Amino acid sequence: MPTFPPRFERYVAIGDSSTEGLDDPDGKGGYRGWANRLAEHIAGAQGSLLYANLAIRGRRTEQIRDEQLAPALAMKPDLVTIFAGTNDVVSRSHDLDSVAKAMSEIQRTLIEKGATVLTFTLPDLTPVMPLARPIAPRILALNDALRRVTSETGATLVDFAAHPVGSDRRIWSRDRLHANALGHERIAAALADALGLPGTDGTWADDLPPESPRNIPQRVLEEIRWGNEYFWPWVWRHLNGRSSGDGRVPKQPEFRAVEPTLSIAEKVVRHHDH
Repeated sequence: MPTFPPRFERYVAIGDSSTEGLDDPDGKGGYRGWANRLAEHIAGAQGSLLYANLAIRGRRTEQIRDEQLAPALAMKPDLVTIFAGTNDVVSRSHDLDSVAKAMSEIQRTLIEKGATVLTFTLPDLTPVMPLARPIAPRILALNDALRRVTSETGATLVDFAAHPVGSDRRIWSRDRLHANALGHERIAAALADALGLPGTDGTWADDLPPESPRNIPQRVLEEIRWGNEYFWPWVWRHLNGRSSGDGRVPKQPEFRAVEPTLSIAEKVVRHHDH
């Protein structure tokens, strides 16, 4: 007899810019993102779903706990995704113990109210952004903390960092800090796989085809462009105590019905039929 995943009626996504959907344009001036994609997968598999997204870019884990947890609880979700930590590890005042404590409180509170909680680890960004090498130990420590916390709370952890594809620069956007459309697609597929949705067979973790090598002038030019467009503006903003999320409101603070789309299984079938 085939087994089926539990049915979810009310999905709330909380977090930072990753959950908000940067950099996965929706073609309408906004962002789609893995949370939207996951909601579409679920609706496609079961026929309907109510979905809200409370994420705001720039938020650290403690801010997500303080600002987004209560509104999420008030919506009585049966499924919650929480991804955080990127803004913590790049902060000068990084405190891993506080991050782990906040993440544990978020997960425990939601699970105690009956929600299934999903999260995932942050891949090593060094192959994508060489300047990230100094924070690589922080990312490793964050991921270890996430593994420990989820084992204690009963949340479901997708260990994205354990797969080489997570550090493939081709799934990251030009700013090297956010996933691109392909990256968001992979994350959504990984989470759908963790939920046991039909057609999710672990292929999200497959490596991409071999990439043509870039010559030194190409790499140097890419580094210069990245520095001018993204790195130095980011440094200037943080030196002035500003955040990309200043003045922003949640992406989708109220439930909306997700239109059923093709489930992952149906997409696979149609792909093979053609």
